[in-house]
Amino acid sequence: MSIAFKEWAIICETLGSGAQSIILRKGGIHEGRNGFSFKHPEFYFFPTLFHEQIARTSLPPSTAIPANPPAEIPIAHLARVEWTATITSLDTALALRPFHVWNDDVVRERFHYDEAPGLHLAFLRVFRCAPPWSFPDNPKYGGCRSWVTIPDPPAHVKLTPALSEEEHHRRSAALKTALGRSQ
Repeated sequence: MSIAFKEWAIICETLGSGAQSIILRKGGIHEGRNGFSFKHPEFYFFPTLFHEQIARTSLPPSTAIPANPPAEIPIAHLARVEWTATITSLDTALALRPFHVWNDDVVRERFHYDEAPGLHLAFLRVFRCAPPWSFPDNPKYGGCRSWVTIPDPPAHVKLTPALSEEEHHRRSAALKTALGRSQ
């Protein structure tokens, strides 16, 4: 069995295209006593759907997403966590606008989601799965949780980096500078 991270379908596509390399997460209701963490160093993206996704991003309103939840869960991307950070300043979180497509309202909502303001950030190395694979949807994948266990991919799936090595390192350095971290 493999681990998957539930994320908006449009964000999965943005990560898989190389347009974004980070995840900002607060956590779901079922994260447990210790709250959310990027506890898995490698995971597949499990795309989730809801009709307001595009309006909650900086993407053009004409950007397409599937209209209905599929009977099969499509898996098209794998991520490896390169490094993580905890963001405790809303100003810092909002200053990360060039590194993602969420709109400022989403960043604010996630930052202030519970009594402990802040966000978890993961800088990822994202790979496209060729060919993408799928498995039947199941109620066990539902609920407000970030992590789910999914079937292993077929043996013939190949991984291709979403970004060149050079661009990946450039983006990591730029993000660390924006966060005030040393290289």
